[in-house]
Amino acid sequence: MADIKSLDDLKSAVSGTNADAPAAPAAAPRVAVRDALGRSYATGKRKNAVARVWVKPGTGKVVVNGKEMAVYFARPVLQMILKQPFTIANVEGQFDVMATVVGGGLSGQAGAVKHGISKALQLYEPGLRGALKAAGFLTRDSRVVERKKYGKAKARKSFQFSKR
Repeated sequence: MADIKSLDDLKSAVSGTNADAPAAPAAAPRVAVRDALGRSYATGKRKNAVARVWVKPGTGKVVVNGKEMAVYFARPVLQMILKQPFTIANVEGQFDVMATVVGGGLSGQAGAVKHGISKALQLYEPGLRGALKAAGFLTRDSRVVERKKYGKAKARKSFQFSKR
């Protein structure tokens, strides 16, 4: 058994580590991921919608499926959803967004583009990751519509029961 002369020696003997050994290196700092055109790319998902999003420095122009954001997402609530990542990261009007989105309805598509924008922003500028993660924008909302089962009117609703 090792010679135990101090409390630190006892702790290291119990834990199986060497107190004099250097600590394990910290995780490598995140680096920006950009393509040859200076853009960052990410995929966002929500319900059945999938959005491919490119973010680059610019004037705050958002284009979804070739249309302006205000034209594609006409409801103000959906436009607000798309602006949330920029507001949280405090970078309004500093990035241009080009997104293509397929599947689902408008609400799911707006959520997918928001998820994609958040992921692309933190890839472009890793320093924004903390604020976006704290707001929950980097987490994919995995809730999807439950499938209909046979013998049921809907996913869980039963047909009317008649005893006689």
